[in-house]
Amino acid sequence: MTETFRQHELEVPSLPGGERLDAVLARLLPQYSRSRIAGWIRAGDVQLQGRAARPSEKVFGGEGVRLRAQLEAAEDVRAEALPIDFVHADAALAIVNKPAGWVVHPGAGNREHTLQNALLAWDPALATLPRAGLIHRIDKDTSGLLVVGRTLESHTRLTRALAAREIHREYLALCLGRLTGGGTVDKPIGRHRTDRLRMTVREDGREAVTHYRLAERFASHTLLRVQLETGRTHQIRVHLAHLGYPLVGDPLYGGRRQLTAGASPAVRAALATFRRQALHAARLELEHPESGEPLAFEAPLPEDFASLLAVLRAESRE
Repeated sequence: MTETFRQHELEVPSLPGGERLDAVLARLLPQYSRSRIAGWIRAGDVQLQGRAARPSEKVFGGEGVRLRAQLEAAEDVRAEALPIDFVHADAALAIVNKPAGWVVHPGAGNREHTLQNALLAWDPALATLPRAGLIHRIDKDTSGLLVVGRTLESHTRLTRALAAREIHREYLALCLGRLTGGGTVDKPIGRHRTDRLRMTVREDGREAVTHYRLAERFASHTLLRVQLETGRTHQIRVHLAHLGYPLVGDPLYGGRRQLTAGASPAVRAALATFRRQALHAARLELEHPESGEPLAFEAPLPEDFASLLAVLRAESRE
C-alpha cells in the first residue's frame, strides 16, 4: 500500500537567539525540503504547542511540534504503461535514457504519454513524490539521461545535490560552424521579451554558466562536449546560438536551416532529414543518495545522431 502521510512529534532544541520554524524543522527533518515544510505549515499540517503556526514564526527551544507530512502528489497525472529504457535502477534511484521526441512532464497539450506518466505505471509509489521523482528535465527533442529519486529521502538529497552543483551532466552537441577551441559562456538567461516560447541572453536574467570543449571537428560543423554548471531552460541551445554556433536542427535558435556551400549530396541529405536539435545528455556523475558511492552513467548516441556524425566524418575524410 502506498504511504500517503507520516506523523512526526518532536521537541525544538534550545535556540538562544530564536530561529524560523520552517528552517528549524528542515534541519531536524532533513528528508523534507524547507519549501515543502513551509507548505505544510501554511496548510495547517503543523501544530506548534497545539496551535496553528506560520513558517516565519520564531521558536527558541522546548516547544512541542506535531507535523503531519502529506505525501500525496499535488498533480493529477495518470499512470500509463509505456516502455522505459533504464540505465540503472535500485531502491533509491533510477537513471533513465530518454529518447528524442518524448516529453518529460505533462503540460498544456501534453497531459498523457509523457515520461512522468510512464514512471507512475512502473512504480506507483512515485505518486507521492514531486513530478514522480524526476530531479531535472531535458527538452522533448533532446535525448539522454535523467535522474529519478525513488523515495522521499533520496529525492530530497538528489534535489539538494543538483542545487549545490554536485550532479555533473555532460552533453554531446553538434553545432553549425568550426570552433577553434573550448571555453565558457557565463551569460544570464531569461524569457524573450516578445516571443514567450524562446529564452534569450539578457542582463536581468538568471545566472547561467555553460562549459564546452572540442570533441570532433568536421568540414563545416563541430561536435562539442558540454557541461552545465546551472540548469536554465534551453541553456545550451541559447548559449551556443549566442556564440554564433547554433545547434544543428534547432527549430527555435538555429535560424533558417542552412546547408553549407560545397557540402556533399550525402551531407545535404543527412542534414535535411535531421528534424531536431542535435543535443544528447550523454553522461551523468553523482553520489548515490543513500550510500554516498560515486556513480557514473553513460548513454550511447541515438541512431539518428550517430548516423549524422558518420556522414560528416565520411565527408571530412574525402
